[in-house]
Amino acid sequence: MKKLLLTFLLLVYSQPIMSQESFLKGKYIDLTHPFDESTIYWPTEQDFKLEKEFSGFTEKNYYYSANRFCTPEHGGTHIDAPIHFSKKGQTVDQIPLDQLIGTGVLIDVLKKCEKDPDYQVSVQDFEAWESQHGPIPPHAIILLRTGYSKYWPDRKKYLGTDERGKAAIAKLHFPGLASEAAKWLMEKRSIKAVGLDTASIDYGQSTLFETHRTLFEKNIPAFENLASLEKLPTKGFNVIALPMKIKGGSGGPLRIIAIIP
Repeated sequence: MKKLLLTFLLLVYSQPIMSQESFLKGKYIDLTHPFDESTIYWPTEQDFKLEKEFSGFTEKNYYYSANRFCTPEHGGTHIDAPIHFSKKGQTVDQIPLDQLIGTGVLIDVLKKCEKDPDYQVSVQDFEAWESQHGPIPPHAIILLRTGYSKYWPDRKKYLGTDERGKAAIAKLHFPGLASEAAKWLMEKRSIKAVGLDTASIDYGQSTLFETHRTLFEKNIPAFENLASLEKLPTKGFNVIALPMKIKGGSGGPLRIIAIIP
């Protein structure tokens, strides 16, 4: 038994460690919109607020700056935790870190979205990607490029309307992921998360939010309002998506980056 244990330890410690350094080496791409007074939120939500508490030199002659901020969970570049649309889903603080870090895949549907503001990424889009690039890697983070981040922070172009309140929701027009395609990902592939550069993983005209429900039932979080997806290759990059750790939160501000080796 001791001999087996010794052999095991020798094997483990003689293997080259895939170091975190190698994972982190490469070109860093920030996929996050800054939070400020122009940050886009759902028509029924309040805007981001930053209030200065102090900025300047103190009575002891050293510089000091501090602010307070207020923001809804869902707005700007943020994460939707599964509990957002699933009663038994994980809250933000319950999502394993391993699920927020991994190999990225970019599905580019920009041309289709230019022709149709209500476009929904389909199973055929995933199959077309795989026919050209091979199978989606296991445990991948899927990023969908619609091209809509170029409109940020113009609410009318980005959301389809700049009106506020409940009545404005019916006037939302932007692309999203079809519920059938989300179901295909759940049943046919193994993924960690899905993100895109629009205000919702469901397209703007959705009333039942079926894509949210399909993903969140399986505890697959969504990243919304991403930036700079045009800077990414189709595959061969890594993603780190770390949200504010709000206990019991249904979502929260997200700092997400991609690393291109």
